[in-house]
Amino acid sequence: MKKMSVAEAAEFFGVSKEAVHNRIRRGSLKSVVEDGVKMVLVDENKRKRTTTKRTVKSTLNDERYYKLLEAQNAKLQERVEVLESETRSLRDQKEQMLIEERQKIERIYQEKDEQLKNILQTLSSKFMLGAPLQEEESIESDTIDVVEAETESNVISLKKYLKQFDFSKKKIEKIKKRFQKNEKKDERILVVGSKYYLDIAKYEYSDLVK
Repeated sequence: MKKMSVAEAAEFFGVSKEAVHNRIRRGSLKSVVEDGVKMVLVDENKRKRTTTKRTVKSTLNDERYYKLLEAQNAKLQERVEVLESETRSLRDQKEQMLIEERQKIERIYQEKDEQLKNILQTLSSKFMLGAPLQEEESIESDTIDVVEAETESNVISLKKYLKQFDFSKKKIEKIKKRFQKNEKKDERILVVGSKYYLDIAKYEYSDLVK
């Protein structure tokens, strides 16, 4: 047995001085008083056993801590993989939506092109575009009138047609309003911009021009 002061014993066991006093009170350590100073009786072999136990316990704690870290790391890795999979899925969905939207726009433009072709074909048929045309003297703002030759074309503008008659301005206005009223439901009336045209070889207009 070796005599040590409380401070030396605390350093020897690697604990605080209060812990040494507690051990003395519990009886796990023996002490004596010499010259008014409390001395602790220490068995050096006991320190070795205590140190070994502490080392084993510390090693076990370290192993549990590393296992815990490995488990948490595995969970985090699984979460990362799930998030990456979801990100790829969202990216694929976005690309598919963009492709479908582009195809939709292309179909719309294609349909519009077909409609425009049909309109041009209809106008070409009605106005006999193979015949020579000439401009009328009066041109409305931002509108280019389609006119026909005097002899070759059977289509004639309402304005030119009415010049054949000795109608008053009031009468002419009434006839124009009559054409305007029937332009959507009467297939005989051809409309280009704000102008009315008559196919006098194909139709009779006496009921409208009276």
